[in-house]
Amino acid sequence: MNRITLALKRPFIWLCRFRHRCGYGVHSPFAFNLITNVIYEKMPYYKYKDLTLEQKRLASQKERHWNYESKKVKQLLFRLVNYAQPDTIVDVGTLAASSLYLKAGREKADYTSATDLSELFLENGVPVGFLYLHDYRHPEFMEEVFRICAARTTDQSVFVIEGIRYTSRMRAIWKRMQQNERAGITFDLYELGIIFFDKTKIKQDYIINF
Repeated sequence: MNRITLALKRPFIWLCRFRHRCGYGVHSPFAFNLITNVIYEKMPYYKYKDLTLEQKRLASQKERHWNYESKKVKQLLFRLVNYAQPDTIVDVGTLAASSLYLKAGREKADYTSATDLSELFLENGVPVGFLYLHDYRHPEFMEEVFRICAARTTDQSVFVIEGIRYTSRMRAIWKRMQQNERAGITFDLYELGIIFFDKTKIKQDYIINF
């Protein structure tokens, strides 16, 4: 699915997910807090302006994909990293402006980027604290990266998966990710899937109108 198709479908997607907005019907305190204070957070973080300016400055030096992600997605990635406070961030997929937002969410984190498996250098013994996996046009690659990184999670790890509803293949892969023995609570935002690995919390799979 390309961005134009997604934009055209968005009103229909919103209507289909209308009852899954703003945390309605969510009883888990953890899930409700994440939905209301992270996913739906509207506070204009001061870094947003700086990041927008930095993205514009770098745009002329990058290829067109530098601007492919929506502002909404980039800002959510910033908030998720800021919430999770990971020690390590792994960014797998075509390098894009989201890298700025991931690194800004926790500047002290060790950041690793990779566009293919040969670039996925993970230091022995170091867990994956936060993974942003965004290459849905190559589903086999997505699934292999998930397999590698899921084996190196802790109960504090958070994975964000792009394009979980874009194709039938990605829908099937997302289902398998949800069913992974290490996976805990998951959130389906249509464009993105979010997986937490804290198995002390009762596992549920939430659908969110994002």
